[in-house]
Amino acid sequence: MRVIAGECKGRMLKPVPGHSTRPTTDKVRESIFNMVGPFFEGGFALDLYGGSGALGIEALSRGIEKVIFVDRDAKAISVIKENLAQFGYNEKSEVYRNDSYRALKALKKRELSFSLILLDPPYHKQKLERDIETILDFGLLNRDGQLVAEHGVEVELPEEIGTLEKVKYESYSGTTAVSIYRFSNE
Repeated sequence: MRVIAGECKGRMLKPVPGHSTRPTTDKVRESIFNMVGPFFEGGFALDLYGGSGALGIEALSRGIEKVIFVDRDAKAISVIKENLAQFGYNEKSEVYRNDSYRALKALKKRELSFSLILLDPPYHKQKLERDIETILDFGLLNRDGQLVAEHGVEVELPEEIGTLEKVKYESYSGTTAVSIYRFSNE
């Protein structure tokens, strides 16, 4: 697993040991950022199911100003912190061990909003629609922001969730799919 592009291009990421997380493959990560970027001029991102931190670190490498990482697994949190330290991104990040709903609630209390939200929960525990509805209810996505949901191909996310519309969908290797949402123009 490596950083695909930007200032840390080609550098290796440490994976989370064991089988508790499923890392996003380099191919899928590259495709995601080609669809939403590929580069950024600042902005804040949220990596809600951080895992190894690969998605958020890729965003930092491509120019996002700051990323908040959340995961409920202690091993994942440790790996995220190690990866951030090795890339020199400690000052550009915050890392929290929490479940998704509590994390979103805490971010709402801080009155934060994001230009990029990355959702890559464990495939067998997905509650993406509920997460996206909560993100909308809490006003966590900027009006010009993008929300990326990585999920199993068997999960069919709706074309519209609240005021968000699915603007892109891709599937990979018969197992992984990516849906990208933006606010509708209406």
